[in-house]
Amino acid sequence: MDGAPNLNPAQQEILERLGSAREDRPRFDAALRHQLRRHLEDGLEPLRELVDPDDPCFVSKFLLSQVMGCERRFLAEEQQPFAWSVPIARGTVAHKAIELSIHWSGEPEPLDLVDESIGRLTEGSDGLADWLQRSTDVERAELRAEANDRVTKFLESWPPLKPRWKPVTESRLRLEIFDRFICSGKVDLTLGQADGDRAGKVLIDLKTGGTSPHHMADLRFYAMLETIRLGTPPRLLATYYLDQGRFLPEPVTEDLLFAAVARTIDGINRVVALRRQDREPTTSPSRGCRWCVALDECNDGQRFVEADQEHDGDA
Repeated sequence: MDGAPNLNPAQQEILERLGSAREDRPRFDAALRHQLRRHLEDGLEPLRELVDPDDPCFVSKFLLSQVMGCERRFLAEEQQPFAWSVPIARGTVAHKAIELSIHWSGEPEPLDLVDESIGRLTEGSDGLADWLQRSTDVERAELRAEANDRVTKFLESWPPLKPRWKPVTESRLRLEIFDRFICSGKVDLTLGQADGDRAGKVLIDLKTGGTSPHHMADLRFYAMLETIRLGTPPRLLATYYLDQGRFLPEPVTEDLLFAAVARTIDGINRVVALRRQDREPTTSPSRGCRWCVALDECNDGQRFVEADQEHDGDA
């Protein structure tokens, strides 16, 4: 990824951190994809008869982060029906706008990209299109503003994405095990590609707000899916925090991929056990308890929130 004129320091830093000479990129054994899949199958075999193939267990990065956090909150939120909203839709709109920016003629204005993105998504036939068609003027204005903030921060923080870097937004990944466990997700942004058995692709998650340990675990899950799909792992994972202009990379190794397999097996075991009510859910009190839908019925969460509020008052 070569340099470009008139880059600000943030853009130049990203360009330098993404760059890598071909001879420095790792190579991986072609058998790795089969080893990872076999480990998943061995770990999930005991659950095989507990899951109905007509009602498979869908596994996403969000589900894993939820169940590996507070299990009580996980169960409570599973009971809440899904509904599109501005906070949920803004990411999809922003990612579509970033995709359009790659092929936009001339210097793109973020709000023009956002409006075009909303227009195209409204013409779809999925749940988001239905919500956009029914959204109020206030919701539409709020969506434009929040998506515009994301797109503006991306365009001013990142070097222009050149077509030869093979950029792809919301790249879909899917893995089925025993027709009962379906692991899937969408990577915010991918750059590059594998060169035979030599790693070359970079998987990137775009985040707003603060850092969290599970953000990198999300990308490791995607790296596992990509490796089983393609055979050659990505060479780098990176979480980019738009509000902070912070780039957190992690090289991909075999140990990282097998750790992702172990976490996925552990998470699916927890999901199946909790849904079958084979054991009581554990709690993991944190500041997130303040917004938890189970707070009114959770003594651990209430005690944590009370103590946390007292700490804030003493500060």
